[in-house]
Amino acid sequence: MKKVSLVNMFNYWGSILRKCKDKIWIQRKSFRFKLIMAFYVVSIVPIAIIQLVSFYKTVDIMESNVDELVDINLVQTQKSIKTILSSYEDILFQMYTDDYIVELVDKINAGQDIEVSSNQLHRNLHGLANIKPHIQSITVMTDCGEIVSYDKLATPTERNAWMNTIGMNQKQLYQKVISTNGVTIISTRFASEFSQKPYYLFHMAHTIIDYKNIMKKSGIVILSIDEKLLDEVCNEDLNIRGERKSKSVNFIVDSEGRIVSFPDKNKIGLKAVDSSYSEQEQMDSYRQLISKSKILTGELVTIHKLWDEKLGWNIINATDRSEMFERISSQQKITVLLIIFSGLILIAIIVFITNRLTASIRRIIKAMKIAEKGELSFRMEKYENMSIEFITIAEQFNHMMGKINELLEEVKTASMKQKNAEIAALEAQINPHFLYNILDTINWMAIERDQYEISNTINSLGRILRYGIDKSNRMVEIRQEVEWLKQYIFLQQIRLKNMFECKMHIDPNVLGYHIHKLLFQPFVENAILHGFESTKSKHELIIEMKEKNETIEIIIADNGKGMSKEMVDMINNDICINSAEKSCVGIKNAIGRLKLYYGDKANVRVESKLGDGTAVFVEIPKQ
Repeated sequence: MKKVSLVNMFNYWGSILRKCKDKIWIQRKSFRFKLIMAFYVVSIVPIAIIQLVSFYKTVDIMESNVDELVDINLVQTQKSIKTILSSYEDILFQMYTDDYIVELVDKINAGQDIEVSSNQLHRNLHGLANIKPHIQSITVMTDCGEIVSYDKLATPTERNAWMNTIGMNQKQLYQKVISTNGVTIISTRFASEFSQKPYYLFHMAHTIIDYKNIMKKSGIVILSIDEKLLDEVCNEDLNIRGERKSKSVNFIVDSEGRIVSFPDKNKIGLKAVDSSYSEQEQMDSYRQLISKSKILTGELVTIHKLWDEKLGWNIINATDRSEMFERISSQQKITVLLIIFSGLILIAIIVFITNRLTASIRRIIKAMKIAEKGELSFRMEKYENMSIEFITIAEQFNHMMGKINELLEEVKTASMKQKNAEIAALEAQINPHFLYNILDTINWMAIERDQYEISNTINSLGRILRYGIDKSNRMVEIRQEVEWLKQYIFLQQIRLKNMFECKMHIDPNVLGYHIHKLLFQPFVENAILHGFESTKSKHELIIEMKEKNETIEIIIADNGKGMSKEMVDMINNDICINSAEKSCVGIKNAIGRLKLYYGDKANVRVESKLGDGTAVFVEIPKQ
């Protein structure tokens, strides 16, 4: 009994599973079901992975952006330092090249009026020291060992306040500067206290130059500048003072690893790093310096540096990124909550939207099946509840059907024109050998009657016919085209009783190039038939062919009646191609052939005035 019950139970659940399987299989075939399942698979299931990847990617991007901004900040700081120091270097230049200072130093070195010269030099330095606010001292050392200075920080009993703090004696300092051709930068050191304030100075020094004797070494000039100048330039955009501290700070270290400028003035002059340190050890030392100074309190401090070869300084940036990472983490938590909430809303919305989507898709499929049966006049209707995308599909479908109809009509029209052209060509065919034989017979009849002029005319006509009929679209050498033009012009002169004279100027270099046959005959014919019409002066036709860079220029000019400005503008602007004006008939076919053969590489330009003749300039590529 129990066995039967178990069998029945398994059969019951098996039937339910089969029904569910069949139901799911049917639903999977529907677009609506696929959209819902795709939403779950693509967005809900991998949301945790996406958020995790997004977090690390965001951190990476933020770090990259911050690194880039820090590098830009360092470059800008470097430029600002160089700009500021260049203005002080200009003052230094004025001093070490000043003829008056050179003269006073020479007198002191020579032992002439030392006291008077020193006083005059002191007054001069006094005036120069007030040009810039951060100049604290100007010192002149002569070759004989005399020191003349103006020092704002010195007491009445001192010559200057900084000389004993720079780590070298007077002789060493003098030799260091005098042996250098350029400006010598002496790193910042504590100078003295003035009005209960400590002052730190760095120095710019240069050898005094006498342009009358450049090789002479008479002394040096030292410009002492307050370190506050560097601090203001380095941290002008960073609020590192007061209650609210900045998250970034710039400072300067010289080539020996000593601190040149730093927010904590007590650290100036100390050795921050050693030259034997590796790159990583240097970075760690800078972090320890920042940590001990308590300028940046965060744990994630990054260091960037930029070396300035001219100054011999490392400009260093320290940035605390702790707050940035905290903000990113908080933002990620908010984002996760928003996505979960949005996902629940989207599930409800997608169920509603899929009903409309499937309805629009069914209408589109129906329209395509109707068009498939050949009903090309059918147009898809647009409904108010259609989404923008399906409205666009409907409009494009209707536009496509219209284009197909137009193309079919064009194909029918083109086919009809082609048939008509073939019929016309068949009707116009005449055996050219028949014409040649008749002309040859007439030629011999003229010779028998001693009509040699008629014979020459017939020969020219025969050659023209052979040239024109034999593969009229093939390319020939320019020399062949020129010979044909000569025959053509000869016949025109005979026909018009030599009413015009023709001159040809053909550059021998162009004779070997190839062109399409009969390209220029319409221009020549237009000049003869229309250019010389209704004029009484001596008629002249000039044909010129020459090289012009990568093209061949052909000029066909006459001294006939010319054209109006309106007609010239029509031709030059390609309006003549579609015009039915009588004066355009001779040119538009030639321009059309040129454009057909050469496209935009061909150029036709007309210059003409009424009563002053016409010149046609044609440029075609070399071939």
